[in-house]
Amino acid sequence: MKALIEQFLDHVTLECGLSANTRAAYASDLKSYLGFLDSRGIRSINDVVRKHVLDFLTSEKDRGLSISSISRRLVAVKIFHRYLLQESLLSKDVTDVMDSPALGRILPSVLTYKAVDRLLAAPVGDSRYAVRDRAILEMLYATGMRVSESANMKLEDVHFDSGYVRCYGKGSKVRIIPFGETARRSLERYLAEARPHFGNAAATRHVFLTYRGTAFSRKGLWKLVKDYSLRAGITRDISPHTLRHSFASHLLANGAPLRVIQEMLGHADISTTQIYTHVDQKTLKSIHARYHPRG
Repeated sequence: MKALIEQFLDHVTLECGLSANTRAAYASDLKSYLGFLDSRGIRSINDVVRKHVLDFLTSEKDRGLSISSISRRLVAVKIFHRYLLQESLLSKDVTDVMDSPALGRILPSVLTYKAVDRLLAAPVGDSRYAVRDRAILEMLYATGMRVSESANMKLEDVHFDSGYVRCYGKGSKVRIIPFGETARRSLERYLAEARPHFGNAAATRHVFLTYRGTAFSRKGLWKLVKDYSLRAGITRDISPHTLRHSFASHLLANGAPLRVIQEMLGHADISTTQIYTHVDQKTLKSIHARYHPRG
């Protein structure tokens, strides 16, 4: 189970863009959870039943943990179980029906329009690396793809004639995502001028290549976005997932229907997409406070 926790922590860091502090908090929570299960003689996550989770929370209360800390423990356990179920590593999520009000308060981090502009303009020059990196950043923001989806994108998935990319999401579900003219120009230039000069580019069908001519890893794309965010003067902790959040929030703020955003993000449940309505309401509140004479 230790290996599963490490796999989960890598997922929330690289795919979900959670900060180092959040990762450390989840690691601490799940270490306590694993220690409790071990004390009960449970060696497989599939042997866990709902009572084990409840007993774990009770034991944490008996140790003197505050209600907020226990709530955070439950959030970590629920997200861990949900992840394992999505990855087909768990046959049943016993935490699914357990109430966790703290989950609804976790709002995605979103960049402003100006911050996005600075980030996309950060790769400066005409080198093959700058041309490639501009295309990567433009496509991440234009499509809202997950970092793994972008890393795995193949040449045959890009359809310039129709202006869309075919994306393979969780559970190998296929979805079609349009991309705009700016992303098109960046990607066309990269494919024509830069990609052929990365290693043995002809030997792979992956779109985005490292200097060795191999496909990017999730960690590699995460580092790329992080590096350019620093060059752009963005001091907050961001990741490729921040561009995904910004993609969805900016679409909603400009009038896109929630169902359409759900389809482009590849969310199975509309409730997952509805988190962006809270972000937009937060934006509206800040605008009201700034411009209303009695704000």
